[in-house]
Amino acid sequence: MATSSRKPILISGGGLSALLLGKALLRASIPFLLFERDASISFRAQGYRLRLSAGGLDAIEGVLGPEGFQKFWDICGKTGGVGLAVVNAVTGETIEQMNPAKDAESEKTEGLPRPREQLGSRDGKIVGISRGDMRKAFMTGCESFIHWSHRVTGYELTSSGVRAIFADGSKSVEGEMLIGGEGIYSKVSKQLSEGKLKTYDTGARAIHGQAPTSAFKGLGEGVWRMIDESKSNGKVFVMTNIRSGDMDNPEVEFGWTMGATPDVIQPPNNDYAIIGKPAADMAKDLIKDWHPRFQPMFQQMVDSESSFWKITCSTPTGVPEWKNEPRVTLIGDAVHAMTPAGGNGANTALKDSALLGRLLAEAGGYKDGVTLAYEKEMRVYASEAVAASYDQAKGMFGFTFDENTKTI
Repeated sequence: MATSSRKPILISGGGLSALLLGKALLRASIPFLLFERDASISFRAQGYRLRLSAGGLDAIEGVLGPEGFQKFWDICGKTGGVGLAVVNAVTGETIEQMNPAKDAESEKTEGLPRPREQLGSRDGKIVGISRGDMRKAFMTGCESFIHWSHRVTGYELTSSGVRAIFADGSKSVEGEMLIGGEGIYSKVSKQLSEGKLKTYDTGARAIHGQAPTSAFKGLGEGVWRMIDESKSNGKVFVMTNIRSGDMDNPEVEFGWTMGATPDVIQPPNNDYAIIGKPAADMAKDLIKDWHPRFQPMFQQMVDSESSFWKITCSTPTGVPEWKNEPRVTLIGDAVHAMTPAGGNGANTALKDSALLGRLLAEAGGYKDGVTLAYEKEMRVYASEAVAASYDQAKGMFGFTFDENTKTI
């Protein structure tokens, strides 16, 4: 980054959207500092594998540029257009087989509007990458600007900038702007929106796990959804994406995400920050009666990579408006939390980073009106994404909520 006399742009949080924004500022030679609450990138489990949409890939490419994007593309996993198989987790029987190419042709010839899950994202491939690998890719080159073990709990405006306030009461250097990107528990979000931004606990729960490729031999290439409706108190399902090119590589692990309707998964001691073996044990207990074809995915899982979390969602009617503050704005889950249905959340967060990064690059850094322009455009696509995420998840997770539902 070129030496600059300008004050840095401050970024709170070290997740995907925050790091991609850092890459955008780095490429534009705009000084920045990023504050992350964790002690290191490997401090805790990184969570599930992400399926990248066409929009998400476009956002990443816009930030990284052709050469940088090619390096990123090379580390992504690509699954051929074999479609989605929905199977009964207990019996092993196929419930539905979806082939994107055949379905599209059938719709043309039969004229039947049938909503299908959009799997492909580029070059006819389903593109995915683990959250941890993506964080490492975005972090490259930004390491010296990241301050670990700094949890941002608020901010104060000054006559010529803004300072982040940390959990221990200390404050950052004065920055030109503060970008809140620290996720669903963002204190910057609460302060900036004066409580207008709300994230609801849907009651549904999820567990992430990983296992060696050998554990997935019984399935084969494709996107798989295993559904268990035999539970007396609800439904459990698992999604996984298996890439044929990696199937015989013992150094690769495939991931899966387990979801459950409210009340099915009960964490010990109401602990909602469970990682490692306790999370793995919860998943293994839920699949005891599943078909032998699927058992290896769980019995051979790498316990240390497991994590459990609440499924949350912002107000599905759209991102609310708040009084614009020229020097403070929000990106990612801090402004629009979504369910994991359809992979909307991460891809929308990446769009935030690309849009805000482009506006800041065009302005050469802070400029009055940048946050207003960003928030106006972001509210449109983010509101659409939150609504889509909520609608897709209602039937899958069996929840509904309104303004009276508990927030986090």
